[in-house]
Amino acid sequence: MYKKMISLRFPDTIANEPIVVNLARKFDLTFNILKATIYPRKEGFMVMELSGHKKNFQKGIRYLKSMGIRVETTGQDIKRNERCYHCGACTAVCPTGALYIKRPDMEVIFDNQKCSACEMCVIACPARAMEVRFRKILE
Repeated sequence: MYKKMISLRFPDTIANEPIVVNLARKFDLTFNILKATIYPRKEGFMVMELSGHKKNFQKGIRYLKSMGIRVETTGQDIKRNERCYHCGACTAVCPTGALYIKRPDMEVIFDNQKCSACEMCVIACPARAMEVRFRKILE
């Protein structure tokens, strides 16, 4: 079983298409949608965990790209700039526990293996020190 966390950016022209259902039906892939913002006639954004046999996964990614969807891996690059003062606000909103406080140092630590790239930390950070960057999938 092959599994990856991916983000999808949908062009406005296909926002009403059943793209994710087709991943399950046509390619026998399992998905878990973690975040989605898709509006009719506007660009959409979705973060999901996609899993299945590696060959089917690769076919599914090719299908997404053929539909004009930008596919990227998620959570691989989270950056905390020098403005971070380790207040822990990001840890309070992190749904996966990817951000936590190391005690007794009281330092905010990031575990990229747990990150779903939900961007809640970016919103919660009072110092605006958090940035999430996505990497493109390489087939």
